[in-house]
Amino acid sequence: MIEDANIFHLSNGDKEIILVGTAHVSQKSADLVAEVIEQEQPETVCVELCQSRYQSIVSKKEWQETDLFRVIKQKKAFLLLSNFFLAYFQKKIGQKVGITPGQEILRAIEAAKAIDAKVHLVDRDVRVTLLRAWRSMRFWAKLKLFGHLLTSFKDLDDINEQEIEKMKKKDVLEELLTELGETFPEITQVLIDERDRYLAHMIRSAPGNRIVAVVGAGHTNGIQKYWNDPIDLESLNKIPPAGKLKNFLKWGIPIFILSIVVLGFFKAGSIAGSHMIKMWIVANAALAGIGAAAALAHPLTIASAIVASPITSLNPMIAAGWVSGLVEAFLGKPRVIDFENLTEDISSLKGFWKNKITKILLVTVFTNVGSALGTFVAIPLMLKVLA
Repeated sequence: MIEDANIFHLSNGDKEIILVGTAHVSQKSADLVAEVIEQEQPETVCVELCQSRYQSIVSKKEWQETDLFRVIKQKKAFLLLSNFFLAYFQKKIGQKVGITPGQEILRAIEAAKAIDAKVHLVDRDVRVTLLRAWRSMRFWAKLKLFGHLLTSFKDLDDINEQEIEKMKKKDVLEELLTELGETFPEITQVLIDERDRYLAHMIRSAPGNRIVAVVGAGHTNGIQKYWNDPIDLESLNKIPPAGKLKNFLKWGIPIFILSIVVLGFFKAGSIAGSHMIKMWIVANAALAGIGAAAALAHPLTIASAIVASPITSLNPMIAAGWVSGLVEAFLGKPRVIDFENLTEDISSLKGFWKNKITKILLVTVFTNVGSALGTFVAIPLMLKVLA
């Protein structure tokens, strides 16, 4: 029997479960996983993956089936881009320590196939997790998170393998999670606590009587904590509706803008009213155009963002980024090579602008951000004219 501080033995009726906690970018973790599976000879190997992430790992052609037009129309550009940025963080750390991110999962899958064991996916769909996390956060928390991520980019250069290995030690990891919980309690609840419960249920209900489960070290304590608790998977898979504030702003801002423009014509005259309209158009058009340009969009795409933003900002059903994203996708339609190079390109920030797939997503998101800023810049200027 292998003795290691990151191996835990659990049971559920007749089932015997060997829980292995790993660091997702650690060569030692990958070696430990393969050794445990080879020695224990389980009937089932559980891995911390959902179906979409599993397909992206085992099938290089998976990305080639991505329909970017549908992604943009279904308002999932930011979600997909977030996925890529998460992959970037792991890849950057992996480059530092000389190992492919998720290598321990790949080794687990390979070791399971070598002994004809069943591979069982036990993680919640990453899209559900990200949406639940995002919608649980307040507006200022989202801004704070963006700032936190931006400062994290430069910190990646200082990470070494020794620090990665420290992540497997309970005391250090718990300290990191406690710090994260104090800063972003909503994220900790969704990314850690909810997934701990989800993983616990999926592992204990996996087929077979002898099971090896490979999960990130940060989940081992939580899985043991919730091991015997009743768990409602339906509630954990439910995507909460958009907040009331978002729905209010979605309709309230256009109504407010149109109201003050009409009031401007009646109260301050046609010249003042016309001036307010010009302010609205210039602020929206300029900042949306700057957003598209920051993503290095095609000139015609930038023009589409400039034209669309003042109009779409008053239409709750359409966003300027959707227009510019679709135009960019039409003008620079991704080729097969872009899908094939995607994994390599997102290993650097520069690659996000180089690869046509991520570039289209950046155009969509940056245009929307610019358009939103344009709205908040225009409103006080218009009110000043009205006053």
